Amino acid sequence: MSENPILHSTVKGEGIPLLILHGYFGMSDNWKSLGNQFSEAYEVHLIDQRNHGRSFHEDTFNYEVLVEDLYRYIQYHQLENIYLIGHSMGGKTAMLFAVTYPELVRKLIVVDISPRRYEPHHNAILAGLNAVDFSLQNTRALVDQKLSEFIPELGVRQFLLKNVFWKEKGQLAYRFNLASLSENNPEVGEALPSFTIFEKETLFLKGANSDYITEEEAPLIAAHFLNSKIIEIKNAGHWLHAENPIQFYEEVNLFLI
Repeated sequence: MSENPILHSTVKGEGIPLLILHGYFGMSDNWKSLGNQFSEAYEVHLIDQRNHGRSFHEDTFNYEVLVEDLYRYIQYHQLENIYLIGHSMGGKTAMLFAVTYPELVRKLIVVDISPRRYEPHHNAILAGLNAVDFSLQNTRALVDQKLSEFIPELGVRQFLLKNVFWKEKGQLAYRFNLASLSENNPEVGEALPSFTIFEKETLFLKGANSDYITEEEAPLIAAHFLNSKIIEIKNAGHWLHAENPIQFYEEVNLFLI
């Protein structure tokens, strides 16, 4: 692997670059449907962050390196004046990128995450993923069965199972780097550093049924993002782009016009 590998992405459409960053345990494929819609008006970059999807695996995993990965990607593709969307963990990357490289970002959209610190809360998911032994759980059904011992929510398991692929004939594996994500799990909840600001237009989208952004976070969001607003997506939880893609698409389009 080269010293500075470039993030894997799928690029579609023409126009102003619109970069989309997935969340923890996610991948760019999660955004394929919305990406296709947005590509009718923008040059959409669906990006796999390090240790996720088809991007490179590294032991180091924190928001500083995720931001530098994104900066290298933007330089490599010679992009400027971008629109940036980030969901959950990707939203934290997007926020830190915007306050670090404000000259590169035209508008910012943060999806169901705030600048505050979040306590690590993926213990059951990590336990389930680490309990899978692919020499024993050698079909998707058996992997799902094992995960169900730790993760009762079918939707969460289906989301995670998208990361299971045939590494070779008869051998399943995870696309993400489970060892690094397990080791660095506390990093995912880290707060945006104090006294960092982004002055350009910023949209925070929150799920009506999600507790990731509450009214208590509004002053903190306003302190970091001086020209921001918060809009609620109805009938949706943390995965609001998947649960209510119609309103999500409308709100993003209105904001980017």
